[in-house]
Amino acid sequence: MAYEIGPGLGSDTVAGKLDGELVAKEEPVYDGARIEIVTPSADEYLQVMRHSAAHVLAQAILREFPDAKLATGPPTEEGFYYDFDGIDVDEGDFDELVAEMQSIVDEDLPIEREEVSIEEARERLAGDTYKEEILEDLAAGDRGADDDIETVSFYSQGDFSDLCAGPHVASTGEIGAIDLREIAATNWRGDEDEARLTRVYGTAFGSESDLEDYWERKQEAERRDHRRIGREMNLFSIPEHSPGCVHFHPDGMAIRRELEDYIRAKNDELGYEEVWTPELNKVDLWKTSGHYEHFCEEDEMFHWDQASARTEGDEADEYGLKPMNCANHVHLYQRERRSYRELPKRYCEFGTCYRNERSGELSGMLRVRGFTQDDGHAFVTRDQIQGEVTRTLEVIDEVLADFGLDVTFKLETQPDDSFGDDALWERAESDLRSSLDALGEGYEVEAGEGAFYGPKIAADAEDAIGREWTVGTVQLDFVQPDRFDLVYVGEDNEEHTPVMIHRALLGTFERFMAVMIEHFAGRFPLWLAPEQVRVLPVNEDTLGYAHRLRNDFEESGFRATVADGDDTLQRRIRAAHDENVPYMLIVGPDEEESGTVSVRDRAERETRDVDPEDFLAHLRTERDEKRLEPDFLDE
Repeated sequence: MAYEIGPGLGSDTVAGKLDGELVAKEEPVYDGARIEIVTPSADEYLQVMRHSAAHVLAQAILREFPDAKLATGPPTEEGFYYDFDGIDVDEGDFDELVAEMQSIVDEDLPIEREEVSIEEARERLAGDTYKEEILEDLAAGDRGADDDIETVSFYSQGDFSDLCAGPHVASTGEIGAIDLREIAATNWRGDEDEARLTRVYGTAFGSESDLEDYWERKQEAERRDHRRIGREMNLFSIPEHSPGCVHFHPDGMAIRRELEDYIRAKNDELGYEEVWTPELNKVDLWKTSGHYEHFCEEDEMFHWDQASARTEGDEADEYGLKPMNCANHVHLYQRERRSYRELPKRYCEFGTCYRNERSGELSGMLRVRGFTQDDGHAFVTRDQIQGEVTRTLEVIDEVLADFGLDVTFKLETQPDDSFGDDALWERAESDLRSSLDALGEGYEVEAGEGAFYGPKIAADAEDAIGREWTVGTVQLDFVQPDRFDLVYVGEDNEEHTPVMIHRALLGTFERFMAVMIEHFAGRFPLWLAPEQVRVLPVNEDTLGYAHRLRNDFEESGFRATVADGDDTLQRRIRAAHDENVPYMLIVGPDEEESGTVSVRDRAERETRDVDPEDFLAHLRTERDEKRLEPDFLDE
């Protein structure tokens, strides 16, 4: 196809995208396919190069450990990894391994693709345990492969060959800069009952300068790690007795309460009624909704049979912890006969849900088993979809702007495991496109990334160091209203099926707080800071004045403390800076006599002779306007 467009494009082609999937340039195309051509200038080129870098790592490992067994080695968002069996390495071996990898790059080995029959592939891979299993899955049509597959591809470079679908760059010399990142233990195919493997992570870029920039960003990300900052600021903990479930400490809860109050106000603007529904339900509820089949297939749902002397008869049944809130909100809707005059009918809830995430995938507050969503569901007529979705997107845009986050909306379309009729999906996706067009901000399309019950719009927020996080979402659902037989009586006195809109403005409080901790590096704006003002008396003689000031600030709704320890004033000032307190009030005999304060902020700016009432008035404005930095001393 590329050569038909032009010989220059043909020779530049590295890979392609076929209906959104990155594939080798040799992949056959078909009528009606959506095709993109990947050249070295395309965004996807880095992914192709990193895939080749994973093969360079595997080749280097085999040179050092000839008896090693190869598992899988894909590219990732930050680089690549490869899983091995039969190697004994640690990060102290990285210099030697990187040197061997660099020599393979310097050799500029051609990377050549070869198609072979299944039988020949079996002969080549005889005794190679993990590759044999991958091959048999391909031959059987498992794991997404075509069930009529007759050939597979191998990629070779010098003395190295690997069963692989590609794509890859033309030679190892095209890898501009390569490095190793870390080592982790994993299990074959993520199954804890399978063999334990060693995973080696690496990264690759087009140039050494890009690699250096990556390491600088990596160091900055480590400095902002929410787990470290959370410990230092005493915000939260995740103890061993509650794996994947967050304990919010008083200061962390202060932040969470601010977020809850903020979202409640936004829900009021959008016309939502707040409800509460229980975490424990019989699984029949989720069998009807489809969640049981979807989540239990991968063992992602906590559920159990409950049969005992306490649960006789009908209660001796299977129970579960809710993985989502939507089915419970459906129950609230269907309790009464609904008229079109009542729609949209909107419910919101700070609903706690549970997912049985793998222990190796848990990551602080970013990946948990127990989480609370700022969830909401609107039941609407078809004619109300665009207006409802558009207004919700506008509010999400406003919300993320208040946190200093730029948002990119992404339309996620029908996945392979979707429920419901394809025609309904097409209608749903068309409605979401119309809402995004009405917003006028542009959007990206993520093919096949929607939920199993409907397409969705994800709001991806870019933080202070350029990382993207998915936070808010809006999802259109034609499936669950049909499965639950939801109806409303229309203007024609006939029954109609409503459309269900799922939405979250922040996502989950746990994940969003983690993003906020890292975005602000613990230096929260005044309205979110767990401690907003710290009063520092110069000596014991002014301790009473300091406490009176603290009481005045608390009565005005601010979180204020008095630092009256034995440390010197300079040490107490330094401690307040280190603990990211937005403002300090320093008071001595002169301030008490004049009824003033000296104000110092965490940027180490200071001014004297400030009327406490003037300072309080500024704090109210700074808090109410959600300003991102303490700015009293900007005036």
